[in-house]
Amino acid sequence: MNPSSPPTEAIQRRMFLRRGAQGLGALALATLARPSLLRAAPARGALGSPPLPQKAKRVIWLTMAGGPSQLETFDPKPKLAQLHGTPMPESLTRGQQLAQLQGEQLFCQGPVFPFAKFGRNQTEICTLFPHIGSVMDDICLVRSMTTDAINHDPAHMFMNTGTQIAGRPSMGAWVTYGLGSESEDLPGFVVAVSTGKGRSPQPIAARQWSSGFLPSRYQGVQLRGQGEPVHYLANPPGITRDRQRADVDSILALNRDHQQLVDDPEIVTRIAQYEMAFRMQASVPGLMDVSDERPETLEAYGCQPGDGSFASNCLLARRLAERGTRFIQLYHRDWDHHSQLREELPLRAAEVDRACAALIRDLQQRGLFEETLIVWTGEFGRTPMAQKNKGTLGRDHHNKAMSMWLAGAGIQRGLVYGATDELGYAAVENVATVHDLHATMLHLLGIQHDAFTFKFQGLDARLSGVEGAHVLKGILA
Repeated sequence: MNPSSPPTEAIQRRMFLRRGAQGLGALALATLARPSLLRAAPARGALGSPPLPQKAKRVIWLTMAGGPSQLETFDPKPKLAQLHGTPMPESLTRGQQLAQLQGEQLFCQGPVFPFAKFGRNQTEICTLFPHIGSVMDDICLVRSMTTDAINHDPAHMFMNTGTQIAGRPSMGAWVTYGLGSESEDLPGFVVAVSTGKGRSPQPIAARQWSSGFLPSRYQGVQLRGQGEPVHYLANPPGITRDRQRADVDSILALNRDHQQLVDDPEIVTRIAQYEMAFRMQASVPGLMDVSDERPETLEAYGCQPGDGSFASNCLLARRLAERGTRFIQLYHRDWDHHSQLREELPLRAAEVDRACAALIRDLQQRGLFEETLIVWTGEFGRTPMAQKNKGTLGRDHHNKAMSMWLAGAGIQRGLVYGATDELGYAAVENVATVHDLHATMLHLLGIQHDAFTFKFQGLDARLSGVEGAHVLKGILA
């Protein structure tokens, strides 16, 4: 501002900016009551239209929480089988970080279950996953994924947010912040959690789907598979929907008045969330009611309505995808096999194998597969060295080698990408990082990962980090 300008000019400028902001705020509030006002807009996220060609409209991220062993899932190692029971070569493990095996004598542990060939390319995966094997021609198997973290909570944080520092936005929050949601009546980012029928699983904290320093309206909303899907979804006895509408309108009016005084973005978030919660009271019961699904569809997934299983959540993911939810994340817990690997892994495999294949086929039949990115991964892999725990066999945490797969929008079908060494200790060919995975996901969504930032504490923060992430072009169709 020019120091010689009269004070009234400065005041007039402020009044102009404030009134202009209030005009935009009024437009935003009007669209909450009448969403059709902006229905023709290309996108409602911060980016507007995606800056890059968009292959994926949405993401379904399947998290096998606990760290599934790549050596009993998707990475066959005949050499490791030959060396079973012999000391692990010290040249591989000397000076390396281990979780629970640090300082112990290390022995090779061959794959516990056999592998078989599936698909046109005869890709070898464990025989515990025959249904995934049946769709092997539709997925891209990555055997060279790595991560920075070696314990569960930091590893989940790293996979979800790109950093081990708590309080950063999750990938679902980043995506909905950038692109918004295609659904007017459901959240843009939805999470569902299921638990294996076995031991006590690792806990999953709600901070894994936090919005971090992004506006809080972008945090994930957890839907529960059993009981009331969202807390306080139903109105109390004696409260009609018209009465609830009147209450919400009164609260919105108070928030609008307060917003004009303080100009706080969190009040705008509060207004939007009140309106979304009201709409969800009508939309969520219909989402969760699968009575309109054909019996053969339920049979394909292997689920029963309301059983809270991973299979039911996969069906829920398809229903959310149909309704325009942008980011859907399913957790299935109890893959942490320091012990009882032989006894427990077949149970976990049976709980997810059929449903994963059914999800792919269902999306294909409904014309959604080519515009949906599906990701299957844990938070890290497991060691090729044996861990004996309570007299049973297991494997320790491992961050230098893990297997995962992707399918759907923009992904090459029937491809095996990358490789680990002959003992499965470390990725050695086409090594991929979590940052690379995030960059690739954003690229398929039409977002340039290294230009997608949010100012936080004076820095341009981004999901894919600043360590030089690369789009995994080798897996793209």
